[in-house]
Amino acid sequence: MEYIPEPRQQLILCCECGTAIPPNPANMCVNCVRSIVDITEGIPKQATVHWCKNCERYLQPPASWVGCDLESRELLALCLKKLRGLTKVRLIDAGFVWTEPHSRRIKIKLTIQKEVFAATILQQTFEVEYVVSSMMCPDCTKIMAQNTWKAMVQVRQKVDHQRTFFYLEQLILKHNAHQETINIKEVKGGIDFHFAQRSHAIKMVEFLASMVPTRSKSSEQLISSDTHTSTSNYKFTYAVELIPVCKDDLVSMPKKTANALGQISPLVLCTRVGNAVHVIDFKTLQVAEITGLVYWRQEDITPVCSMRDLKEFYVMDVELLGQNFGRYALADITIQRMADVGRNDNVIIVRSHLGNLLNFGDTVLGYDLLTANINNTNFERLSSDDIPSVVLVKKSYPERRRKRKQRNWKLKTLNKDEGDLAPKKLEQDKIEADFETFLRDLEEDPELRQSINLYKDSSA
Repeated sequence: MEYIPEPRQQLILCCECGTAIPPNPANMCVNCVRSIVDITEGIPKQATVHWCKNCERYLQPPASWVGCDLESRELLALCLKKLRGLTKVRLIDAGFVWTEPHSRRIKIKLTIQKEVFAATILQQTFEVEYVVSSMMCPDCTKIMAQNTWKAMVQVRQKVDHQRTFFYLEQLILKHNAHQETINIKEVKGGIDFHFAQRSHAIKMVEFLASMVPTRSKSSEQLISSDTHTSTSNYKFTYAVELIPVCKDDLVSMPKKTANALGQISPLVLCTRVGNAVHVIDFKTLQVAEITGLVYWRQEDITPVCSMRDLKEFYVMDVELLGQNFGRYALADITIQRMADVGRNDNVIIVRSHLGNLLNFGDTVLGYDLLTANINNTNFERLSSDDIPSVVLVKKSYPERRRKRKQRNWKLKTLNKDEGDLAPKKLEQDKIEADFETFLRDLEEDPELRQSINLYKDSSA
């Protein structure tokens, strides 16, 4: 068998230190090349990043502020953009080196390559340390200062309760529509939202219009003007009025408007308020939607009774008529006023849409039109045949009201400024009563709960 010797690798001596190395174009070992050439020259080993401690955003030169988590890709890209010498080398790898979160230091380990001689590429790894400097961004500076808003949205509703604003507050929190506000001020009859930019205020107006029927108008006030550059500084105000119809309101409208909505009765009950007002004819189960455009066109659709006019009745008998629509069923219900229970035999037979929800012995809330003092033009024009004695609205739970069960959930609230004057004790009690009513509506209406976020109450 013929012996074939293994080929040996030819070695040469380094021209600097004389170490035996494989041949290369530079004829030098790696250590000698690194001692002569430093490919990290021109790349700073220390830099500074600016961080706003109020909103926790980082400054991305020249003037933009971005939110980044620690050791995130966004923060790594922001740090690499601050190293000017990286354009002259080839970046192979970059990663974070762990540091204490409170040390205000960010360390990044970089691996770069660069051609140092003809056909000779050198790779080197080094670390860059960033010092996190705290400063306040312009948006937070305006928040800390006073009277620096540029646009304001005034939200108002001509009703005597706060339930609509409680619901609107939860929608704003769910969709994070208040993120751009610099101040939220609670005033009599509504809420004021202050913004640093006009576009943010327009965005809020559009959000409100997509959630509930509204109408708005804008105005502007000249603050300063420069005649040399033809520039002016304005403050913009947007007045947003919410539709004054709320859930469970008894609504009256002219015959012409009722015929335009599908020949519905001129006296209907509001079941839900979304981007349109949903009403139901409690005598026939016919439903209709009243959009903001239809309502504001003539403004002849007015509420007759609201939640403060609700009276409690005792259910004596329920006779279903066989007609159903969703969770509602048409029925003739025999009721008696709570003041007459056990005292006399004065009963009232009414037709209602709550046939599936009521049984003998239940209590129900409704509007007593025989004893109510109503001042409404549309209601006075109705014939006596169209006006029932009592309009039943919803089932009531007196046992739970007497012995209130502790809820295992809670709602978040906006951080609002009460303004110059805090509400008096009587007004505060009224607000708390409206909020408790809103919480009960959430417990009883699953469709209403779907549109907002509930949070677990750890203290329950």
